[in-house]
Amino acid sequence: MNPFNELGIRSDIVNAIIELGFEKPTPIQESAIPVLLSGSNDFVGLAQTGTGKTAAFGLPLLELIDSDKNFPQALILCPTRELCLQISNDVKNYAKNLSNVNVVAVYGGANIVNQLRDIKRGVQIVVATPGRMKDILNRKAIDFSQVKYVVLDEADEMLNMGFQEDIDDILSTTPKEKKTWLFSATMPREVRAIAQKYMTDPKELTMGTKNTGNVNIEHEYYIVKARDKYAAFKRIVDYNPEIFGIVFCRTKIETQEIAEHLVKDGYNADSLHGDLSQQQRDKVMKRYRERSLQLLIATDVAARGIDVNDVTHVINYSLPDEIENYTHRSGRTGRAGKTGISIAIINQKETHKIRQIEKTIGKQFTKAEIPTGFDVVEKQLFALVHKVHNVEVNEKQIDQYIPRIMDEFADLSKEDIIKRFASLEFNRFLDDYKNAPDLNASADDRGRDSDRGERGERGERGPRGTSAGFTRLFINLGAVDDFTRGDLLGYICNNTGISGRSVGKIDMKGVFSFFEVETEFVEKVTEAFKPIDFHGRDVRIEVSGDATGGSEGGERRSSGGGERRSSGGGYGGGERRSGGGDRRSSGGGYGGGGERRSSGGGDRRSSGGGSSSGGGFRDFSGKRKDDGGGSSSDSGNRRRRS
Repeated sequence: MNPFNELGIRSDIVNAIIELGFEKPTPIQESAIPVLLSGSNDFVGLAQTGTGKTAAFGLPLLELIDSDKNFPQALILCPTRELCLQISNDVKNYAKNLSNVNVVAVYGGANIVNQLRDIKRGVQIVVATPGRMKDILNRKAIDFSQVKYVVLDEADEMLNMGFQEDIDDILSTTPKEKKTWLFSATMPREVRAIAQKYMTDPKELTMGTKNTGNVNIEHEYYIVKARDKYAAFKRIVDYNPEIFGIVFCRTKIETQEIAEHLVKDGYNADSLHGDLSQQQRDKVMKRYRERSLQLLIATDVAARGIDVNDVTHVINYSLPDEIENYTHRSGRTGRAGKTGISIAIINQKETHKIRQIEKTIGKQFTKAEIPTGFDVVEKQLFALVHKVHNVEVNEKQIDQYIPRIMDEFADLSKEDIIKRFASLEFNRFLDDYKNAPDLNASADDRGRDSDRGERGERGERGPRGTSAGFTRLFINLGAVDDFTRGDLLGYICNNTGISGRSVGKIDMKGVFSFFEVETEFVEKVTEAFKPIDFHGRDVRIEVSGDATGGSEGGERRSSGGGERRSSGGGYGGGERRSGGGDRRSSGGGYGGGGERRSSGGGDRRSSGGGSSSGGGFRDFSGKRKDDGGGSSSDSGNRRRRS
């Protein structure tokens, strides 16, 4: 008998999950499913992301609902759109052999009319984000009076995002006799308060120790001077040729800047943050899941609910403000029993934060050294050798070319061929890392250290580099033409042949934009665009009369609505945020339109910022690809990721 059958799951469901690759229950599934199947207890489950929580509550729900009754019987609340979609799709897949089981996903950023239509057709399981669910309840478009089960998934994250009031309002519409199942990675006071408020003598299950990190994840930190952070980050990436990672930053602006500089340097990277529209977010996530992107640069809020398999590394470009968020960040790797690495890049003054995180997660960090230039070159070379050794040869297709290839190499020995082939990669990295400086900083080196980006190794400008030597240009294309800043970067490089690294800041507006190019290329750029039209409209480029390159307007903060944080788990336990919280807006430049949240209508976000996608790139095999108007210029993207 299948081990899931032994837990009490019927064969129709077991057959469906076997097709999905389920072989045996994870520890939380094995412990939680029998308890939840009884349907007689409230339940608190503490386990890290990636441990199989969705099946732990999804499979029992399918056993307990009555598919012959076409009204809401189960409600699953979760913090983000991505997680909402993931849960609903998973539950639908578990139920594919069952008849008349309807699951509806309700989340902000999508057409509410379609969601209302799906609810009206009949539904047993509703998966929702609190903001959109509250909106639908306000319209009196759903009746929860017969709900028997409520699941609060990622409860700690919902509270961190300020959904306490929405959760209270939603649960007030459900029967008192319902059963509440709460799942959380950590158990701060606020989550404990929810359990006490809505549950009666709940059965509590803890996988591992409360608030600890995944045991399959190694934690490392690197100490660098702030001015060297970007160069050190890229060196860490280069030292891990097969990296498939998520890079966390504190702010939207930082994610955009880093992603754009990575694209200019030839990496397959893009940003994910609150200013992106749902369509832009879906585009970025599709590329990442397909592994067309090697690095996803994200904020904590934007990355919540991301469930992508085989993430090898999580890199904390900036440590989070609240310790609990480190647990969520690192949990994006090492999922489903796999191993992963979580890296923190810090300055000398942040070592105390590492100590506090260690106490919280119950694991020690390893202090690592930024690899030398020689180390990187050696690692990349042998990664290439390993790839060549293990490549699958298509004998049928390659045979027709072998005679010509052999003729070309006739005057070379086997050793010469190997040397020349290896030198294709070796010379490039050797050139990049020639005379590369030591970027490691001592933990007790307290010298002057600026957080602004400076010119690092290989002459690149850091994410916040100055615009000296650049000229600001006007172009009559903007966001209304469906351009993101990444798309515009690719469009400029594709039509001019200049390197992406020769393009500076891009300031996207509605019907026009500003961008900087190195002064020596101004004439080349303006001449190149003279014969070009965009959808029948002449593209006009001219030197901007505004002599101030860079973004217009900085970041304004006020205490209105918007991002609300209620965790209070900052370093040292000192910082606590609640209520109105942080409403941020930007007058253009890197911020685009600010992020604004309200409890009534879910997440309302303006799409002024845009994403860094669209630049041409090479995938892991070295094959050229373009996505959404990307640059086809080898000079713009000369780094082929191995």
